[in-house]
Amino acid sequence: MSPGLDSIHWMTLVVLGPLVASMVALAGTPRTLRLGLALGVGSVLVGVGGLWLTFGGGDPVLRNPLGGWGAPLGIDLRLDGLALVMLSMTALVGAAISLYSTAYFGDISFLPLRDSPAGRGARFFAPLWLLLWSALNGIYLSGDLFNLYVLLEILGLGAAALVTLAVTPKATVAGMRYLLVSLVGSLAFLMGVALLYVVAGTLSLELLAEEGLQGPLPAAALALMTVGMAAKTAIFPLHAWLPPAHAAAPAPGSAVLSALVVKGSFYIIVRLWVDVYGVGPGPAVFVLGLLGAGAILWGSILALRQRSLKRLVAYSTVAQLGYLFVMFPLLVSGDGGGWNVDAWTGGFYHALSHGVAKAAMFLAAGSMSYAVARDDLSAISGIAHRLPMTFFAFGLGGLSLAGIPPSGGFVAKWLLLRAALADGGWGWALLLTLGGLLTLAYVLMVLRYAIDRTDPPTTFRPVPRRMEWTAMGLALLSVLLGFRAVEITELLAGALP
Repeated sequence: MSPGLDSIHWMTLVVLGPLVASMVALAGTPRTLRLGLALGVGSVLVGVGGLWLTFGGGDPVLRNPLGGWGAPLGIDLRLDGLALVMLSMTALVGAAISLYSTAYFGDISFLPLRDSPAGRGARFFAPLWLLLWSALNGIYLSGDLFNLYVLLEILGLGAAALVTLAVTPKATVAGMRYLLVSLVGSLAFLMGVALLYVVAGTLSLELLAEEGLQGPLPAAALALMTVGMAAKTAIFPLHAWLPPAHAAAPAPGSAVLSALVVKGSFYIIVRLWVDVYGVGPGPAVFVLGLLGAGAILWGSILALRQRSLKRLVAYSTVAQLGYLFVMFPLLVSGDGGGWNVDAWTGGFYHALSHGVAKAAMFLAAGSMSYAVARDDLSAISGIAHRLPMTFFAFGLGGLSLAGIPPSGGFVAKWLLLRAALADGGWGWALLLTLGGLLTLAYVLMVLRYAIDRTDPPTTFRPVPRRMEWTAMGLALLSVLLGFRAVEITELLAGALP
């Protein structure tokens, strides 16, 4: 069996495995929920493992037409080093979130509260999450714009539904706001897709790249698609919907939304700007960088002002997404000499390390709130002494986001700094440094509350060890990423056109 034939099987498995598993979990019984999660996690881990074995045979890109029908009419699946890294990050974080959810929802869905609104909502976490997982994997492997649009719709609808699982008025309003933003973003993206089809007569990413798109219609298409995806990514100033939505969702849902879902729309922006259009130096990339700078500063300042633990972590997501957009002005060399590899690898290493660290922080925050039945910072006073592992997991994840060595976050920020300094971008270098200091400030603020015993909580519920260990495992992984940087950055660099 040829490598190409093997790879189509693994690609199909990582997309269809979670989809089939979501249908199993939809039955909503304790057994089917756990069976669905087990099938979803198993299929993705096996599929990603198979792709690692298949990839790297000399060809930097694996292309597979489904059913033998490729571009321009059929569906092409496409795998390169970037897609493989994103699939792997999603698989590891997704497996940890799935394990955490079985304990987090255990006493709500199946015990005395199973007939309450929260209990009924909790039963839908597994099928919704598995559906999201399938859509995310499909986005990373998709080779044409129409399939990306379909998968984006599935991703947006499932994510909005996840927000409402808490079944509270705030969660319902936040979920509806998320849904409206998602639909508007998808509409803008679809309008851009239609314009490109009028111009080029194809929606294949590779065939569009060969067209050398120029002129007002392709430019308008890129603008529409970028605005739509920027709204879904919640980049500043289109971020207002994100903190209420991510804070209102149950802890496993918050981790899914902040660590994984926002990466899907950003990934599409990169594919458009780099692979399809090959955008070079100019005002457009500078504007993207300014949006990223605004996100870093504004998101960090608002995080420092929060008194809700989950909203603080949610505003941190707004800030950290800014680094991904700062990558764009650093990526294109000012002298037109080609792409800056450090900026590319640094930007996506940040996406990787942020996904792991932010999931760890949200799961740890969920464990703290679970223990004290409240979400405000004052409620976790002294909790570090009762939940030391959870406290340590939150701290490790936060320090990785701040870029403290030897974490993966440090590698990402060092690469971005090196890219900025190599091109004389002292302003960008100062921004990256200031962003790290602001991140450290709000992480230390949470840790201070957790250590302080001045106002310990009156109620305390024991946290299942499974919840503590999964958050801790992800936090340790965020540090270990700092030791595997060479292999991963080489894989990412191979995906740069």
